[in-house]
Amino acid sequence: MWQNLLGALGIKELKIRFLNTLLMLAIIRIGTFIPVPYIQAERLRDLVEQGGVLGLLNLFSGGGLANASLFALGVLPYINASIIMQLLTSVIPRLEQLSREEGQEGREQIQKYVRYLTVALGTLQSYAMAVALSRLGMLKETSLLSLSIIALALTAGAMLILWLGELLTEIGIGNGVSLIIFAGIIARLPSSIIAAFQFVRTGELHVFTLILGIAGSVILLAATIFTYQAERRIPVQYARKVVGRRVYGGQSTYLPLKLIQAGVLPIIFASSFLVFPSSIAQFIGGTTLRRIGEILADPNGLTHNIIFFLLIIFFTYFYTSITFDPNRLSNDIKKYGGYIPGIRPGEATATHIGTVLSRATFPAAVFLGLIAISPNIFTSILGLDAFIFGGTAILIVIGVALETMRQIESYLLVRHYEGLLK
Repeated sequence: MWQNLLGALGIKELKIRFLNTLLMLAIIRIGTFIPVPYIQAERLRDLVEQGGVLGLLNLFSGGGLANASLFALGVLPYINASIIMQLLTSVIPRLEQLSREEGQEGREQIQKYVRYLTVALGTLQSYAMAVALSRLGMLKETSLLSLSIIALALTAGAMLILWLGELLTEIGIGNGVSLIIFAGIIARLPSSIIAAFQFVRTGELHVFTLILGIAGSVILLAATIFTYQAERRIPVQYARKVVGRRVYGGQSTYLPLKLIQAGVLPIIFASSFLVFPSSIAQFIGGTTLRRIGEILADPNGLTHNIIFFLLIIFFTYFYTSITFDPNRLSNDIKKYGGYIPGIRPGEATATHIGTVLSRATFPAAVFLGLIAISPNIFTSILGLDAFIFGGTAILIVIGVALETMRQIESYLLVRHYEGLLK
């Protein structure tokens, strides 16, 4: 794999995309250290390290929240806007028509709506965060002017990181927003390892517990890779055609259906969905709503883990349903003279493909849900975070890495290189 990767760097276009990706990620990492005025960064960092709502927010900001930086909101407003737009697309006929029937122009129009919604949500969440920090005593000044400056800076940072993410998708390798989250998680790995060994040295963490946690992380990594790579193969037979003295077709092949069609997006959507109520509670106020938000975002709580597990299953099915069209696939097979043995072409083939995909997706989605919550359960039992990565972080890192490697592989196959994943 490494030999092929080094050979791929000889491709000028791929080399430029590599450099663009590194440059964009470097700029974003620098942005996570640009401080926002009036915020007491050290007190906020101590609060974030306690986990809960702020811990999840810090995950999506790549550490920007702990640094009280310009990118403290990270890509969370964009993710929330994407979730809302995806839900609206499934219930509003006009949006569904734009998504499915008008091709690239329709998708660009929907993306424009997502940007507008991101501005609105970013403004709402920025002001909510400023008010919440003021109530927690994290601000040096609590005047209306200081709150406005903080909200304006955070909104500008959210839109800047969105623009950088879209630019990264266009001129780099992989999905820009996913790579931003990926880079933030990886950047925290050295400090997590150092902290774990410091806990062992001070006696707060037993060495056996650390070894068990590392082994658990490795097992979760292997299980996640296996799940993302697994596929269900449906046999397809192509009819034989005779043209003159030559015979064409007649070969048997298969239709590969990946168990996780939606990639890493269900995990990202589920995580951000759990954080959204607390953001609304900070803006609206109210003890009950704030308490609900805290319960949903507490990774050690039973309610959080149950809802997180169910949300992963829901978003896996939901995103698969809007990105995978069995009817179109059935028509393509029929168009090229193919058929599934024992299944009539047309509507029966589409129904069969949809049924197989649904049955294959369910155990994979359940498995992903269990992987996501297992470190949280482990942590609550031991009382210490012995895992180097949490379940959400593991799923995001592996999912983004595999999707990026597949995109690199597509460039290699065009240039007749052997695939990276083989």
